[in-house]
Amino acid sequence: MDRTSLLAALSLSALVAGAPAAMAQGAGKPDLARAKQIAETVCAACHGADGNSATAVNPNIAGQGAEYISRQLQHFKAGIRVNPIMQGMAAPLTDAEVVALGIYFAQQKGKPLAAKDPTLVATAQTLYRAGDAASGLPACSACHSPNGAGIPRNYPRLSGQHADYTLAQLKAFRAGERGNDKDGKDVQGRVMAAVAQRMTDAQMKALADYAAGLR
Repeated sequence: MDRTSLLAALSLSALVAGAPAAMAQGAGKPDLARAKQIAETVCAACHGADGNSATAVNPNIAGQGAEYISRQLQHFKAGIRVNPIMQGMAAPLTDAEVVALGIYFAQQKGKPLAAKDPTLVATAQTLYRAGDAASGLPACSACHSPNGAGIPRNYPRLSGQHADYTLAQLKAFRAGERGNDKDGKDVQGRVMAAVAQRMTDAQMKALADYAAGLR
C-alpha cells in the first residue's frame, strides 16, 4: 500500500467508525451488571476482572475505548480477527453484551506502566511523534494520539499496554496474521498492516516499549 492508498484507507476508517455507536444506540440501555458478571467469570482469567491483565501476553483492556473493544469482539465473533481462544469466548455473546462489555471495560481504570529500556526511548519518541520519512512510516501519534490514548472509535489506546503484547501484534500485522480479512471489513486492521510493513524489528521493539509508558 503506497502513501496515497494509506491516506485513503485512513479516511475510509473514519466513515465506518460510527458502526459500533449505531449498534449501541439500537441495543437500548447497556446492561453493565451483566457485563460485570461476564468480566468476572469469563474475561478475568486472561484480562483480569477489571481489565488489567497480570500476564504480558494478554492485553490490558481497562480504559480502552468502548467502541474499539466492541468492534474487536464483533470481529472475533465473525472470524474477521482470528484467535481460537477469543473466537470461542466471543461466539456466545449477544450484540447487547458486546456493547455492554466495551462500555464496562472502558470505565475501568488502567494501571500505568513505564518504558523498561531507557536506551530505546529517544529513537522511539522520534518515530512515535514524527515517523520515518525514509521508509514512509507515518507518525504513530496520528492515529494513537500524542499521549497514547488512541482514537476510541478507530484506534486503540497504547498507553499502559504491555510491551510484549504490542510487539506481538505489530509482528502479526506485518506477517499478515491481522488486517488481511478477505472481505476487507477490518479497515483499521488493513491500515495497520500496511504501516507495519514499513517497520523493522528494532523499531517495533522500541515503539512497543515506549508506548507502554505514555501518559
